[in-house]
This record gives sequence, structure tokens and C-alpha cells, in this order.
Amino acid sequence: MIILFGLAGTGKGTQGKALSEIFGWRWLSVGQVIRDTGQYDDVINRGELIGDDDVIRLMNERIERDEAEGFDLILDGYPRDEYQAKWMMEHMAEKIDGAILLEVPKEELYERLALRGREDDKTRESIERRFEISENNFKAIFPLLEANGIEIKRVNGVGSVKEVTNRLVEVVKRIVPSARVQENDVNGGDIERYGD
Repeated sequence: MIILFGLAGTGKGTQGKALSEIFGWRWLSVGQVIRDTGQYDDVINRGELIGDDDVIRLMNERIERDEAEGFDLILDGYPRDEYQAKWMMEHMAEKIDGAILLEVPKEELYERLALRGREDDKTRESIERRFEISENNFKAIFPLLEANGIEIKRVNGVGSVKEVTNRLVEVVKRIVPSARVQENDVNGGDIERYGD
């Protein structure tokens, strides 16, 4: 199991999907897992976050199900904060092979998010606030992971989608030596622009 971290706009969703196809793993985005339940649409539409305990329960159920089906996992957006990270370290630290932080200069992220045009990306102030929240969470989460022997690899997220994918593939192969590239897709498909 690998955890993929990155600020909004770094492309971790795009890259998580690409890596799942390349290695034949499951990509588990906390946002998608929550949306798939259909139970929290009102909360999401109000722009509010789902409670930590609900997120932990939903993600744990999906992780257990996918592992029972024999899949390795790439987690995207989970753990979101210190509370979730502490729970993970107490209950599944031994399952986590490593973590990756996708790094992109903020000026480029502002440009990417402006192109994306989502409602919560309308102003630079709102984007900066999101960055600040994420960075504060990373500062709390990363020491917990490292204290449990989980190394955090930093990967340059600048370049074409395929260039970044290829960098990530090499890092994943170092973190999980048993990881095998699927023959059908070595370059992450033909994705040309970034999502999350």
C-alpha cells in the first residue's frame, strides 16, 4: 500500500489513476469513496468536510474489501489529517509500504487550478487557504508516518503527465520491489492534462 500526497493541482488524482493501471493496483480516492456511497451529497454540496470517524470507517471498509480481492492499493487523500493518520498508524501501519509527496511550485499550481475552473478555485485567497490547511496537515502527518518507519519520497511533479508518471513508476518500484508493470500500459495512457 502506498499513500500519495500533494497539494491541490499537483495531479495526484491523475497520477494515482495512471499508477493503478500501470501496476494493476486499486486507486482509492477518499473523495470518490465518499461520493460512491451517495450518503453525503448534502454535506459535500455545502462545501463541508465529512467527519473523521466516518471517513475512517468508509476507507477501512474499502481497503479491507480490495485487499480481500487481492489488490495492492494507492491511497489518495487519506489520511487527510493527524486524527486519521494516528488511527492508521495504530491499526494498519504494517500494511503501508511507503508514501510519496508530489511537489509542484505554487505559482504553477495557481495556473493549473485557474485552468481547471472549479468553484473552490475562483480566488487566489481561497486557494492559498486550501494550501495552508494541507501543508499544516502534512506537518502533522509526516512525523507520524516516519516514526513508524514509513519513508516519504518526494517526487518532482513538474513536466508532462507522462514524464511525471515515469518518475513515479521508478519510485514505486523502489518502494515496492515486487511491483510489476502491466504489459498493457507503461506510460500511463494518453492523459494530457492534470486533474487533482
